[in-house]
Amino acid sequence: MTDETFIVSVPNQRLANALGDVEGVTVLVWDLQSDPPRAGIDLVVPSYLDGPAPLARLAGVRTRLVQSQSIGYDQVATYLPPGHVFANAASVHEASTAELALALILAAQRGLADFVRASTEGRWAPAWYPSLADRTVVLVGYGGVGAAIEARLAPFEVTMERVARRARTDERGAIHGIEELPRLLASADVVVVAVPLTASTTHLVNEAFLAAMPDDALLVNVARGRVADTEAILRHARTGRLRFALDVTDPEPLPTGHELLTLPNVLITPHVGGATNAMAPRMVALVRAQIERLRRGDEPINVVLRT
Repeated sequence: MTDETFIVSVPNQRLANALGDVEGVTVLVWDLQSDPPRAGIDLVVPSYLDGPAPLARLAGVRTRLVQSQSIGYDQVATYLPPGHVFANAASVHEASTAELALALILAAQRGLADFVRASTEGRWAPAWYPSLADRTVVLVGYGGVGAAIEARLAPFEVTMERVARRARTDERGAIHGIEELPRLLASADVVVVAVPLTASTTHLVNEAFLAAMPDDALLVNVARGRVADTEAILRHARTGRLRFALDVTDPEPLPTGHELLTLPNVLITPHVGGATNAMAPRMVALVRAQIERLRRGDEPINVVLRT
């Protein structure tokens, strides 16, 4: 593998077309569902929706970088063979995921689902709902997505409490450590979960977490489904004590007729946080940047795993 014949594989022709012609670069279409097209590929871009299992196809393939199209990388280490460098897609999905988080908050706070149900039944059903202004929002997870959510919430006149793995301070004030969650949850009107899925965050949203939230508070999950305990969510949703807006669930997808899909205080979207037309140009920009860095001999950005 040399810079004169820099090889990039992408999972479909659409991404190949979007990447376009790059001088000195050969682009192959390979979705990791078949045998590798060659023994050496400088930069491999796997499919966005197929999960980490196809990464096992990289056994015996020499690569310089595996560039994911997702921010999350849970279970990648299980399937990625030794000898590879893996980067996530930080910078690609933050804006769209934050948009959806804000949409879910506003829809839940202002009763949009109830209004839609009434209109489909031919009813005019005005009602009062909680504002977003003057509410306390607890943002659990302060990486790229969390910061993007914070930026979009800033004009809505909320009190923001930010929570990360460790306490620190930035130019906007305190970022609380995770150990402070019970105290912060007790005064939360809205809780937004935007943490990566790790061993320590699996079922972070459990019975104790939900029990600490006040009556009628809203939980928004734009992280991963397994960050939350579905049975705990169901217990608090059935009674109507809490409200939920979930872009991710466990299991995913939910089986047809699952109880979470039937409850009026639960709003569900089918894991579409990054599914907008902002993705393709941002992904192309990231792949082009990685190509340039690798060809210059620089370290790639967004590296989260080396096997």
